[in-house]
Amino acid sequence: MAMADPRAWNPNYGVVGSGDRRLAYSRQPSFSSSPRPGPGLARSDSSISMPAPLAQPPKAPDVRYRWLATRPMRRLALLLALNAAYSAVELAVGLLTGRVGLVSDAFHLTFGCGLLSFSLFAMAASRTKPDSTYTYGYKRLEVLAAFTNALFLLFMSFSLAVEALHSFMQDESEHKHYLIVSAVTNLLVNLLGVWFFRSYARVNIVYRKAEDMNHHSICLHVLADSVRSAGLILASWFLSLGIENAEVLCLGIVSVAVFMLVMPLFKATGNVLLQIAPGNVPPSAFIKCGRQITACEDVSEVSQARFWELVPGHAVGCLSIRLKNSSDDESVLEYVHGLYEDLGIHDLTIQTEKS
Repeated sequence: MAMADPRAWNPNYGVVGSGDRRLAYSRQPSFSSSPRPGPGLARSDSSISMPAPLAQPPKAPDVRYRWLATRPMRRLALLLALNAAYSAVELAVGLLTGRVGLVSDAFHLTFGCGLLSFSLFAMAASRTKPDSTYTYGYKRLEVLAAFTNALFLLFMSFSLAVEALHSFMQDESEHKHYLIVSAVTNLLVNLLGVWFFRSYARVNIVYRKAEDMNHHSICLHVLADSVRSAGLILASWFLSLGIENAEVLCLGIVSVAVFMLVMPLFKATGNVLLQIAPGNVPPSAFIKCGRQITACEDVSEVSQARFWELVPGHAVGCLSIRLKNSSDDESVLEYVHGLYEDLGIHDLTIQTEKS
């Protein structure tokens, strides 16, 4: 009598041994176990039969695609309209009167409006549902917008320092009344933006979601412009009192202040885009979890453990576990998921294989 082959036969994969682990295990209910209508292909098939496409009912419009659906979006749109109108007037006056300073400031405001427009676009696009291309959704657009704003403000800090050094070397400080009028108007417009996003007017802030980073970057953007305008007004007042190198001193202080304001945001957004480990979990906690998993009698090895922050408040992880032949897969997987859930890693994928 022939002995039964202990290996199972699968019509799609052929002979599958007990040590063959071709599928990963994920706690996330991403796939359904029920069969889906669609083309099927077995190993013995020589062709694929495509079923007739089913008629899909038209989709209802999603209200989340509205550009001004939230209060921060409406406030930012109003701030953009005011800045765009003011920069257009300033550019026209500068061109008509031949004031190079006004034209330069108008281009500075226009470039800032472009960055704030990208922040508004990120607010609207982040509300879009995930699709087949962007399977994680569009939430990271807000992180990217915050990083772009922070990078622009760092360049502005550097340009202010260069301008202060140039004024010191060439001794070109003078009382320019037309620039003071422009600085006062710009200060009033930006103070309105600071009031709109006043709840984010802090240097260090705990980011619990992607919106926090974007809103904080908008607040720092208008706050830095306000500090710049206030520095020009203060320098003009000092110069009227006869204080030498007042513009150098004020621009230098503003440059340092903008740098100190923006640097924490630049680091936080850069860390998320570089996919470092979640900042709210100490590295020792991941090491401890790895040791606890390795100490299980059914586990022989843990490898390729990777954890990162998709957006603030959403941590993702994956790791590979080599199990012993006589081990119970389900109990080990439940134990591992429980360990990392306590650390805040709820989106975890585990790949297992038999040793």
